[in-house]
Parts: sequence; structure tokens; C-alpha cells
Amino acid sequence: MSGKLTLISSATASGSSSVEFTSGIDSTYDEYVFYWVNVHFSANTKSLHMNASTNGGSSYGVVATNTVFEAEHQENDTNAQLVYMSGYDQAQASSPDLYLTREVKSDNDASTSGELHLFSPSSTSKVKHWISTGFVGPTSADRASTFYTAGYYNTTSAIDAIKFVPSSANIDDGNFYLYGVS
Repeated sequence: MSGKLTLISSATASGSSSVEFTSGIDSTYDEYVFYWVNVHFSANTKSLHMNASTNGGSSYGVVATNTVFEAEHQENDTNAQLVYMSGYDQAQASSPDLYLTREVKSDNDASTSGELHLFSPSSTSKVKHWISTGFVGPTSADRASTFYTAGYYNTTSAIDAIKFVPSSANIDDGNFYLYGVS
């Protein structure tokens, strides 16, 4: 594998309740990478989540399991840690909106950026693994955060759509990209 990225599609959020990629995820590539860049929410302390579909985005809620840990550093230097985030985990959740980031402030300078790798989404014999790294600054507690999460969608049906959604409120602005990896 050469690791060459091919842009499949992009979306710009502006007062959006979600951003969906409902086409372009198929058997063309064994790995897909989604990037979100400078995503800002309309309300304070919101986080970015994802969900998957096996029917082109007609419905979401593929059963999933994931785990989360975070590296963080307080602006005033009172706290820096690497910690397992058990409260953000899901275990065979039947309708999961899986966390991709920590909660973000709604200040004008606060945003999140990150990436999500989805592996072999078109497989009809294996579960669908994914990994993600989300960067937040500043969080609701005035810290820089790197949020690491990984898991799998427990289905042998092909995943063909991904939805990004805030924990509530809207995505004021931000850019989303879908790439295939060859």
C-alpha cells in the first residue's frame, strides 16, 4: 500500500445539525480517512460524534464497541495527564453516537480538528475497525486535549455512510473531507 490519498468529497458546515457522507464509501479502497478541520459549535461544551449506516444513510445505528483515552494539558499548567476515559466508552451500543472529541468551548477561538480511519467498510465477512484522533483547544476546562478512540462496528454488512454530529446544538462552521487510501 502506497498510502496515497485521493479526495472523494468534502463538505462545509454552516449552522448544520450534522455532516453526512452518504456516497463514495464502497469497495474502491480498503481504507478511508475522514478529516474535520476547525469545527466550531454553536453552543458551549459540545463534542463531535460519529455514527455509521449500512443503507446509504437512510438510518444510522450500527452496533459498536469502542474505547477512549486522552492526553491533556491545562492552560494554567496546573494539570497535565494521560487518562483512560471510561465514561466515553460504548460496549455493543445499539444506537451509538461515538465520541470523537472532548467537549469544546464555544468561544470564537475554540475549535476541533482531527481524523478518522475506517478500514474495509465494504467487507461482508468481517467487523469494521476504525481509529480516530481528535484535537481540541480550548476545552470547557481551558485545556488542550488530544482524544484517542478506536473500536469496531459489529456488522458483516457493508458500511456505506458516516455521519458527524455534535452532542447537541449545531456545527457553526468547519470543513470535512473524505479520502480513499491506495
